[in-house]
Amino acid sequence: MVRNIIVFGGTSHPELNERICHHLGIPLAKILLDKFAVGETRVEVQESVRGKDVFIIQSGGGSINDHLVELLITISACRTASAKRVTAVLPLFPYSRQSDVPYNKAGVPLPQGQSSGSYTFESRPQTPAPHRQESQGLSGNTDTVVRKLARVKLEESPTSISKEPNGLQKAARMGNHVNGTNGFKRHDTAESTKSSQSSSKSVEFDVEKPVSIFTNHEDLVPPPIQGTDFTPQPGYKQWVAQAGTLVADLLTSAGADHVITMDLHDAQYQGFFDIPVDNLYGRPLLKRYIETDVPNYKEAIIVSPDAGGAKRATAIADKLGLQFALIHKERRPTKITDRQNATMMLVGQVAGKTAILVDDLADTSNTITRAAKLLKKEGATKVIALLTHGVLSGDAIARINASALDQVIVTNSVPQDEHKRLCPKLKSLDVSGIFAEAIRRVHHGESISVLFKYD
Repeated sequence: MVRNIIVFGGTSHPELNERICHHLGIPLAKILLDKFAVGETRVEVQESVRGKDVFIIQSGGGSINDHLVELLITISACRTASAKRVTAVLPLFPYSRQSDVPYNKAGVPLPQGQSSGSYTFESRPQTPAPHRQESQGLSGNTDTVVRKLARVKLEESPTSISKEPNGLQKAARMGNHVNGTNGFKRHDTAESTKSSQSSSKSVEFDVEKPVSIFTNHEDLVPPPIQGTDFTPQPGYKQWVAQAGTLVADLLTSAGADHVITMDLHDAQYQGFFDIPVDNLYGRPLLKRYIETDVPNYKEAIIVSPDAGGAKRATAIADKLGLQFALIHKERRPTKITDRQNATMMLVGQVAGKTAILVDDLADTSNTITRAAKLLKKEGATKVIALLTHGVLSGDAIARINASALDQVIVTNSVPQDEHKRLCPKLKSLDVSGIFAEAIRRVHHGESISVLFKYD
């Protein structure tokens, strides 16, 4: 029996909420979770949480946006009700696959437009003046653009300048001489004005507006240029919303003091928080299943369906002393379209062995079903998929039933009852004991590093 602790369960996974509280030996706290007729979420805490250690369980499956808003409102309600500490328990972290912008070294590619030159602006132009149209960017080299703008300015001036190929350099050179030497008027600067006034020989200069190759804030939109070989085109980067940082800020702003989750799709997500984040592992459960339920598992081979999960799969392979194989996706453009299609290639030998696919999350199951087809083609006798989070949305169940997969093992971090009814290949492992132990240790101030071990 754990005292001075309150556990609230969201609507995303009621069965998991009951299992966790059963392990803790306490009942679920009373809370009203409903929706108004307009669709707004209604939360009403029906127990006193003043000075209590509050844990709110809400997974990321199903209607993920509604569940996230429900979690945020519940956290805020507990914080307003003077809870001592509020911990969000998220078996499947929402928006875990949108942790950061997938930039490469060259930056986000620019939109493809009709351009005669190979250069495009790499950043957003300056903010235009009020009631002015925003600049669209220009194609071609920037030096060429500046040179042509300066040439137009000079041609519009009262004193004509002889046209040379390097008109900009000609204008800059002649602007430094006085009138009468070569027919050009001198620029009006502070030093020139001072020297002209103090000179014993009085020389009057006809000062005019200097020729400038730059635009000020009032002239950000360049005038139309006739007879030029460049055309305006959009030159802005295609920015991607940073949903990972946003979700982390939402949880922190709502009042969460601590976050407990399992198998983040990208470990860098923890760095977006200013509060402690405990990322539990589902691999001990998967490892135990291999040892107890896979016949002759010493002859099996661990396979990662993509390069991103190689580290996760090799960790299990090293602990069990098994061989490891990797499926590599090579993306090449086809002749019919510019869209890049992934070609899967196997690195390793699986012939005559039981192949165990290990991954953290399956949504549409396209990756694991294609990997199973390749493994069977390479001679694997049996293909088993071990997944921490089996979201299985869309037509994933039908795809698994028609695939070369012999068995799919998932955890109950999201509801699996309906999935198991439709897919006889599916089996779920219970993670409630791991989360219950993590809650107990966090409440008593004990270390939870023991939960990260495989033995």
